[in-house]
Amino acid sequence: MGTFLMGTSEFVVAGLLPDIASDLAIDISEAGLLVTAFAIGMIATPAIAVTVLKIPERTTLLVALAAYSVGHIVVALNDDLAIILGARFVTALATGAFWSIAAAVASRVAGPDASARAIGLVLSGGILATVIGVPLGSVAGELMGWRGPFWILAVLALVASIPVARFVPVGRSSVAVTPLRSQLTSIATGRLWVVMAACVLISTAVMSTYSFIAPLLTERSGLSTELLPVGLAIFGVGAVTGTLTSGRFADRAPYLTALTGGIIVVIALGFLSVFSSFAPPSIALLALAGMAGLGTNPVLMSMAVRLAEGAPTLATSLCTSMFNLGTAVGTWVTAHAISGNGAAAIPVVGALFAVLLLVPLGTLVILDRARRDHDEDSAPEPSQPFADDEVPVS
Repeated sequence: MGTFLMGTSEFVVAGLLPDIASDLAIDISEAGLLVTAFAIGMIATPAIAVTVLKIPERTTLLVALAAYSVGHIVVALNDDLAIILGARFVTALATGAFWSIAAAVASRVAGPDASARAIGLVLSGGILATVIGVPLGSVAGELMGWRGPFWILAVLALVASIPVARFVPVGRSSVAVTPLRSQLTSIATGRLWVVMAACVLISTAVMSTYSFIAPLLTERSGLSTELLPVGLAIFGVGAVTGTLTSGRFADRAPYLTALTGGIIVVIALGFLSVFSSFAPPSIALLALAGMAGLGTNPVLMSMAVRLAEGAPTLATSLCTSMFNLGTAVGTWVTAHAISGNGAAAIPVVGALFAVLLLVPLGTLVILDRARRDHDEDSAPEPSQPFADDEVPVS
């Protein structure tokens, strides 16, 4: 429930931008800063993970949920854009703290035999947010005004804190933690930071478009506001499909799978730039971009964990940070593009970033092929059996 609320909060704004802009008497581009501010706060996830290292896990989770709730109440009560942006930033810090602890707690309390399933259940909340949370937030915004979803999320966070307080055990895991210096050494590899560049650009391409999906579909494509939740849900279905199916391909060929996903995003956003004035193809192309783009995220994260041997938590928190850095950069650039060129600029910005994405993804494929060729060349020759007249010498 907690990760579902956190995931919903980050992108519920995407379906509320026109109403927020109208109520606060600001431009769509300024309203988009609510997404940017949240993403900037999430960039600090690695620092949050290190800061809370010695604090009891239950305490961290409860404080994070309380700060999350207060942040949403502040947004719901204010008309001052600066205060709203500050509250979004603080909410993102709380989200980073919650995410950095939740999976570890689930693994510990479930035990080794159910650890993977427990982590998957926790993380599925974030995935379900794109399918259910964001569309329902859009519906609630239509019925209650854009502040309604923020009130609902604030209350639900307090509700979620009750089972956390009741069932999460006191204390921290007894598993030994790798020293921070050793973890930092593990992430100081060139290939890992090529993966990080890909994390930034995949998020910049896809989320800069998705964050402005409401004005893109309603103002540019002519979709009625009543049908906007349907468009959001279809994007979410695409994102979940990509997230759940990419792993089976990535296990065999992770680098080629990521590159294929990047190419699909380029094609989808490129066609969206051409056909964005028509609602049906726009929704379909957005779903395709979400499927390929968000389906690439777990592939990149698994690469990072593999390359940062000995520092898996730091590697995943770095990926989260880079994904949100991409969202922050993408929404900021797209907001400026809208100011000068209108909603038609939204998919164009995403497509340009997607083209740049092919550089790190292509580099990873080349580096992997070179490594495999080197391993094959340096492998020892297979031993030859002794001839009939040869006797081994002791």
